[in-house]
Amino acid sequence: MMPSRVRLLSAALLLLAACQRPSASRSALGGGVPPRQAPVFPGGWRFAPGTPAAFGEKFMIASNERRASDAGNEIIRAGGNAVDAAVAVGFALAVTYPVAGNIGGGGFMVIRMADGRNAAIDYREVAPLAAHRDMYLDAQGNPTNESIIGYRASGVPGAVAGMAEALSKYGTMTLSQVMQPAIKLARDGFTVDSALYGSLASSKEYLARFDARDVFYTNGAPLTIGSTFKQPALARTLEYIAQQGPKAFYEGIVGDSMVAAMTRGGGIITTADLKAYKPEWRTPIRASYRGYTLFSMPPASSGGITVTETLNMLETWPTLPAWGTPEYAHILGSAYQRAFIDRNSKLADPAFVKVPIEQLTSKSYAQALAKTIDPAKKTPTPKDGSQIVDGMHTTHYSVVDDKGNAVATTTTLNNGYGSAVYLKNVGFFMNDEMDDFATAPGKPNMFGLVQYEANAIAPGKRMLSAMSPTIVLDPRGELLLVVGAAGGPRIITATSQVILNVIDHRMNLSDAMRAPRLHHQALPDTLMVETGGLTKEAEDGLRRIGHGIRYMGGLANVNAVMRVKGGWEGVSEPRVGGTGGTSAR
Repeated sequence: MMPSRVRLLSAALLLLAACQRPSASRSALGGGVPPRQAPVFPGGWRFAPGTPAAFGEKFMIASNERRASDAGNEIIRAGGNAVDAAVAVGFALAVTYPVAGNIGGGGFMVIRMADGRNAAIDYREVAPLAAHRDMYLDAQGNPTNESIIGYRASGVPGAVAGMAEALSKYGTMTLSQVMQPAIKLARDGFTVDSALYGSLASSKEYLARFDARDVFYTNGAPLTIGSTFKQPALARTLEYIAQQGPKAFYEGIVGDSMVAAMTRGGGIITTADLKAYKPEWRTPIRASYRGYTLFSMPPASSGGITVTETLNMLETWPTLPAWGTPEYAHILGSAYQRAFIDRNSKLADPAFVKVPIEQLTSKSYAQALAKTIDPAKKTPTPKDGSQIVDGMHTTHYSVVDDKGNAVATTTTLNNGYGSAVYLKNVGFFMNDEMDDFATAPGKPNMFGLVQYEANAIAPGKRMLSAMSPTIVLDPRGELLLVVGAAGGPRIITATSQVILNVIDHRMNLSDAMRAPRLHHQALPDTLMVETGGLTKEAEDGLRRIGHGIRYMGGLANVNAVMRVKGGWEGVSEPRVGGTGGTSAR
C-alpha cells in the first residue's frame, strides 16, 4: 500500500487535473526521419556540438569498453547475429570492465529481430531464501551498510543464466563459440589502460577490504598502465561455463566455490538458491511517442514504465519548448517528478506485487498528470533530507547486426565493483543488489531513492531496477535507435533524454549524447543538472518558479546506436574517459 504522504500527493496532482541550423551529417536521412538540427549548447558546457560519431555500413556495437565491443564484432564477422554478439560482449565485459561488467550480477535484455519478433528477458538477481524484510536494520530501525558492502549484500546472480537463455532462443551460435573472445582475453590477458587504472585507483580503499587487493593491486598500487593483465581463475570459470553451460555456474564447481566463499564470509547464498535461479521472459513495454514506437523493459525493471509514463505526459504538448530553455527544463523535470512518484511507490517484482502496468502506461492517465504541471510554478514533493551520490555502477551496450536485428542490454553489479567481494578462486566480483530493495521502506538507499513497501525485501524476490534498455522504431516501423544507460535512477532520465533529443529536438546521435542532462526523481525534491548544463538565464528562470538546483559532474553513462543514411552511427558515452568503445564494419 502507498504511504499516506505519497497517496495524498498523487491524489492532489490528479485533483488539480480535474479543476538551429540544418546539419550536413549522415544523420539527415529520409525513411521517416526529418533533417537533423545542430543544437546550441550553453557557453560553459564541456562538449561542442558537431563531433563525428563512429560509422559502420553493415553493423554497429557501442559499449563502454572497446575490446568487449570487438568481441561482438568478431562474432558477427563469423556469421553470428546480434544476440550472439550481445552475449559475447556481455562475457567480455566481465573480463575487461570489472567495475560493472559481470557474471556475478544480473541484467535485462530487449531484443528486436529483423522479422518483427520482439522479446525481453529479465535476469535480475533475486533475494536469497534466507533473506527477510528487516535484515539490514540496526536496533533503532535504521539501515546499515550491510546491503552495500560485504558478503550479505549480494543477491543470487542471474547474468550467466540470462545470457545463455537469450542465446538458446534467439542466437545462432553455441555458448562455447560466443564465449571464446572472453576466454582468450582472460587467459592471455589484455593491456591495462588509463580507464582501468583510474577506476582501480579511485576504488582502492573500497576493494582493499577483500581479496581483490591481491589480484588488482601490487603492494597497494593498482595494475600498471601498459602492463598485461591475465586472469587465470576467471578464464577457468569461463571455460567451465562454455563447456558445461550455466549448470557449471549454478550447480557445478563454480557454484560450489561461490557458496563456500559466501559461507566463510557470512553471506546467505546457498546451493539451493543457485539451483532455484531462473531468468524470466517478459513481454516488452510497447509505447508510442509522436508516431515512433518504443520497446523497453517491464518489471522487475521500472525503466520501461517510467520512461513511457514520462513520454506520454510530454506528448500532451503539441510541441515542446525549445531545448535548453527554462520552460523545457521545468516541464521535463516535472514530468520526471510525477513518473518517479509512481515508480517509487507502485513498482516491484510482479511475482510479489500487482503492478498497475496498464494504468501507468496509458495515455489518459498521463494526460491527467500532465494537466497538473503548472507552467509558472513548481509542484513540491514531500521534504526529505536524502542525498544522491555520483557514480556509474552499471553498463549498457547496444548491438545492431548486418541483418537489422537489434539488442539493448543493461547489466550491473549495482555499486562499482559490486559488494567489493571478489571470489578469488573463480575470478569475479559479487553484486550488492540487495540495496536496490527498500531495505528500510520510506528511507533513502545509496542513490537517494525513497522507496516503499512494494519493494521491501522478501525471499526469492527480484529487487526493483531502473535499467531501461530500449529499442526505437521510426514512424515507418524501421529500426532507428538502440539505447540504454548506467547510473542508478538516472538511467531512466538519461535514456529518455537521448530519445527526446533525437525525436523532438532533431539532434544527430553525437549531439544527442553530448547534450547536457538533467534529472528529477521526486525525492530528494531537487532538479539535478550537469555542471555547465544551464545558461544563467535558464537557471534564474527555474529558480524563480521554485526549483532547487543541484549541479553534478555527470548524469549517467549512455551507449547508443542509430540508423543513418547508408548504415549506422554509434556513440559510447563521451563523459567516460579511456577506451569506451564502438566496433563496426
